[in-house]
Order: sequence, then C-alpha cells, then structure tokens
Amino acid sequence: MHVWLLCVMIVLYGSFEAIHAQSKPATYCNPINIDYGYSPIPNFSEWGRHRATADPVIVNYKGDYYLFSTNQWGYWWSSDLSNWHFISRRFLKPWHKVYDDLCAPAVCVMGDTMLVFGSTYTSNFPIWMSTDPKANQWKEAVDSFAIGGWDPDFFPDDDGKLYMYNGSSNRYPLYGVELNRKTLQPIGARKEMYLLEDWRYGWQRFGEYLDNTFLDPFIEGAWMTKHNGKYYLQYGAPGTEFSGYADGVVVGDHPLGPFTPQPDPFSYKPGGFARGAGHGSTFQDNQHNWWHISTIAISVKNNFERRLGLWPAGFDNDGVMWCNTAFGDYPHYLPSAASHQGATGGNTGWMLLNYNKPVAVSSTLASYYANYAVDENIKTYWSAATANKGEWIQTDLGNLSTVNAIQINYADQDVSFPKAMDTVFLGKTVRLYHQYKLYHSEDGKKWKLLVDKSNNKTDVPHDYIELEQPVQTRFIKLENIHMPTGKFAVSGLRVFGNGNGSKPDSVRSFMVLRTEKDKRSAWIKWSPVDNAYAYNIYFGTAPGKWYNCIMVHNVNEYYFKGMDRTLPYYFCIESVNENGVSKKAHIMKVE
Repeated sequence: MHVWLLCVMIVLYGSFEAIHAQSKPATYCNPINIDYGYSPIPNFSEWGRHRATADPVIVNYKGDYYLFSTNQWGYWWSSDLSNWHFISRRFLKPWHKVYDDLCAPAVCVMGDTMLVFGSTYTSNFPIWMSTDPKANQWKEAVDSFAIGGWDPDFFPDDDGKLYMYNGSSNRYPLYGVELNRKTLQPIGARKEMYLLEDWRYGWQRFGEYLDNTFLDPFIEGAWMTKHNGKYYLQYGAPGTEFSGYADGVVVGDHPLGPFTPQPDPFSYKPGGFARGAGHGSTFQDNQHNWWHISTIAISVKNNFERRLGLWPAGFDNDGVMWCNTAFGDYPHYLPSAASHQGATGGNTGWMLLNYNKPVAVSSTLASYYANYAVDENIKTYWSAATANKGEWIQTDLGNLSTVNAIQINYADQDVSFPKAMDTVFLGKTVRLYHQYKLYHSEDGKKWKLLVDKSNNKTDVPHDYIELEQPVQTRFIKLENIHMPTGKFAVSGLRVFGNGNGSKPDSVRSFMVLRTEKDKRSAWIKWSPVDNAYAYNIYFGTAPGKWYNCIMVHNVNEYYFKGMDRTLPYYFCIESVNENGVSKKAHIMKVE
C-alpha cells in the first residue's frame, strides 16, 4: 500500500473514531433542543437577555410535525420529532403594535388546510391558512377575527363542526363556542366551560408551594382532544412560573360540555432537572402513539423564561387520560425507534451518572459556581469568566461507567449581540450557533476525543448527543469553541448511561400523613437509602394508576399539597441511583 494512502486512511479512521454522535438518533431528552428565540419584550429582559418560549402546539400535517409557540417569529417542522427546521415568519402586522407575535397560538388542521391564529382580544388579528406551510406559503382566511380570544384553540370535530376555546384568567373560566366552518364566524355566544376549583383540588392552588397567598390561580391554555367518543378539554394551571405548572383535563360527551374533571393533573412534573409541564397540546405521531408537548419553567431572569418538553401520553382502558413525566428529563425513545404505548412510556433506562459529582473548570465568573452544572436544577448554572475558545468544564462520574448519551444545557449569561451580526437584542435571531468538543478519559489524564462539533453551524441551546456506541469511561470534558453570545455558561452537563454497579435498595419506613385540617395536603417521609441519589414518589386515586410522579433529590421528606380533598389516595416510592431504580415500596393508602 502506498504511504500516502495509508496516511489518508489513518486520518480518516481517526476522524471517524472521534465522532461518536448518532447521526439519526433513536432517542431524545427534554428540554427539547430547538433554537429558542430571545424574549422580545424590553422590560422582561432588564435582568438580562434570555431565551424564552411557551404555550406550544404540535400538529401532524401530511406526515410531518409542525411546532408553533409563543414569540418565536416563525415556526418549526420535523419529520421525526427530533430534527427541527425553523421557518422565519411574522404573522402579525406592524399596525398591531404588540411585542407578542403568535402569543399562545391556536393551530389546527382541517382537511388539507392548516389554520393559525394568535392570542388577542382586539378585532383586527387575522386567521392565517396554508396548504404548504413547509414552503412558508400563507394567506388570510379571515382578515379580522372579530371575537378574538386569548390562549385560543380551534377544534375541528369529525362530524364536520368547528369549535373554538379560549381563556387566560384567575377570575374568569375557559370559554367555548361553535364556529361556522366556512366563514369562521361564531354561531351563538360563548359558553362557560370550566373554572378552577382550588378549594377542592390542591394542585390548582397558586404559588411554588401551593400556598395561594399572593394571587388566585390562573386557568389558561385550552386544548381539546377527542378519543373513543369522549371529549377531553385540557387546560393549564395554576401559574406558568412555578414547578407545579400543569395541565388538567375535564371530560365530557359533547365538545361544549358539561364536563367532569379528572381529579389529578394530567401533565405534571414538579421535580427533577426540568420542571413544569403546563399549557400544551396533545397529538398523535405517525405510529398512532399519543404525545403531549408543554411548557417547562425556568423563571430566573423573568417569570416568563421558559422552555418546552415532550412527553408520552395516552388513554387507559377506563378512559383516563394520562401523561408520563416520570424520568421525563432523561433520555426517551423517539416514535420511529420504539413504540411507547402504555403508561410506562419510552424510557431508555439510561440513568444520570454525575449528579453532584466532582467538577473541575477552567475559570469561574463571580458566584456562578462549577457545581451548579451538576446539581439537577435548571435554574442554576456555572459560568466561565469568558466565552473564549478553550474554556472547559469536566465532570467525574466516580468510577468507570457505561456512557450512552450526554446533554449540554447552555445558560444565558451576559448575552449581547455584536452590531456586525446585523441582528437585534430582542426577539428571534437567526444564524446563531454553538461549537464545542467533548472528550472522555478513564483516568483524567489521557483524553480521547468523543464528539467534535467544532464545525457546527446550528443553534443548540440544549444539545443532546446520543452516542453511536456506548463508551466505558469515567471523566467527561466539555471544551468551548464558540458561543453564539454571552459567556460560556452551562446549567446542566448531564451524562447518561449505567454506573456498572448495583441498583439502589428499596425504601423503608415509608409514611404518608394526610392532615385533617386540609385534606389536600400530606407530609411524606421515609428512611434515606444510602446508595440512592433521588426518589420517585408516585400518587393516584386508584392503586396501579401511577400516572403522576415527583422526583426529589438528596432528601427524605416531601410536603405534598396536590390532592383532591374528597378522595382517598394511594402512594408508593422508588429509589434511584446511577445503576437503575429499586422495587417500589409498599403502597400506602390515605383516606
């Protein structure tokens, strides 16, 4: 073999070995990794420029998925729910004179037509229509939708009728009205659909700790789903800035009610790294699996600093609508990779390997300490002193482990845009990108290149890398090449796989003490498990229907205030470590 050919093969082989990222991933990890725009509202950004969106809608249109959400100045499409392509478009006109562009949008598919409408209570916002949204081809279906509606939702029933729901208030209910399918004008007056009952359902109480001392709770974000002849009207509550932001559901036999509430939230994620699962939408993929996409709260630089999460969903044999957020910010299978029918969801079983493990960094800015990158709290973050090439962060897994995937969650620190980029300080900015390299080492001294994204030209604020083949290693190092703006800052460098050890012991002395003073509340306590870093607390109104889960870290008690005061409840708990989960502890029933 010629020497030059051998050299070329060595170079190519070395490059191949260095890039272990799966080209067509079979899994994903929340928060969804899309190029979130920055908040366009000046007074919302006084603490600092930051990415923000919420109130998502995904519709399945001609086999592709279209994602719309608040204030993004455009929308995304995807063929696989993994790789999202942004299409830039302003739906509101200059004379509307509002910062919100498609705030909490309504999106629906009627036949071969997609309809889009943004929140308003004025009379001059149009309803848009398209038969080719991938090509960004739109025209006005209605020039001015006179009745308006905040947090609207259009629902075309399979009998040919069309309905609209709307409402966002801590005083007024959700409303519904039938629309003329041809003219899109209302038929009759709006009717009241549902108003929160926080006196009964504890999870509807306002506040991070459901204390309801500041404001009454908000109901918003209507979304209608029909299944087996039943109508499931979903709604967000009690406030978008809280970890307990959730979607509830009321069920009826007619699109305009009457409705009966499911007592517990349908989409609920108050614990873990990425918290909150409210104000969203439910849709089916091309394999007929159900999914729910909703809002994740960060709420640090502003109450409305938020991201998006995608969760497996469905209906059980009793007609109960469920959404699985247990391990909801751990890797899950995409629909094309494996069916996730059933309430167990599509969890890969890859565990978090570096919770609160030792961290080393190249530099630290002020009090944005290194351990914030591994504390499983999206609200906190480490920041390097600069955004320079070569800044780095290194995490120690503690022992030789099997690594399957890595998630890099960037944070917004000292965000600013150079004038040369011909862009703005507020709103959606295109042509941003991150570049980095990932290394791994068995001993912290000899390093091998694991993933090379030094030539990446895409904006990946929550980049998720599924490895083509798992690696056995102990140390993971992230080295900055280029930040789109701001300092090199990370809220979560999260490594997933298996710690190559034993699963945790089961929880003992599990107690649930429900108060007589307020039966919406309970004190949950248990003996700590030495070889566990977290616990999953499951609850429901029937044994075995574990549709809601609260993940807590490094504690052995939890004050839960989310129950229906009129019903008995069932609880169980499992412990979590780098190697898996324990058996669920003895089921507790509380009256």
